[in-house]
Amino acid sequence: MLLQLDLGQEKNFGLNCAANKIVLLAFLAVSAVLQAQQDSVRLDSIRIDSAIQHSRVIAFYQPYGLHPDSANDPNLFYLVNDWFGTKYKYAGKSKSGIDCSGFVCEMYKSVYCFVLSGGSKDLYPLMDTVSRDSLREGDILFFKIRKGQISHVGIYLGNDKFAHASVHRGVVISDLNEEYYRKYYFRAGRPKQ
Repeated sequence: MLLQLDLGQEKNFGLNCAANKIVLLAFLAVSAVLQAQQDSVRLDSIRIDSAIQHSRVIAFYQPYGLHPDSANDPNLFYLVNDWFGTKYKYAGKSKSGIDCSGFVCEMYKSVYCFVLSGGSKDLYPLMDTVSRDSLREGDILFFKIRKGQISHVGIYLGNDKFAHASVHRGVVISDLNEEYYRKYYFRAGRPKQ
């Protein structure tokens, strides 16, 4: 709604100049209130959408015994949730398909602003090793699956759970205590500073 007042004329709306100014100020005040109400509705909508998304993420991690609110960096949990189900693609680096090292590198770049690159065996020399009983959220897990060489990586979330890009299932969350991962687990590491 646009109202134009020509304050240079004495008799706008049959009122004098002072009255026109009062009408203008009243109009501006009403416009400001209406705009504030619209902005408030937009902010409330954003807050509601955010709260719904937060609730979905909390519910997503509940079966894994993980809680993003108690994480050192909840962004890792939100990002893993966002990538969950992305199909596996060898050497892939996007949501249309990603491999295990591409996934870990993407998590580190997006969450920690730390650039890593290379395949799973290329990442290992860039790490300070960490014992399994000292694992922290964000640590990188290495697995020797093929021919006794490092051939798979994932990112630790806590509670013995880790996120990774599985060849058959895409981006998933698995448990280090599963027989398969227990058998092939090699070491964990944190990027050297």
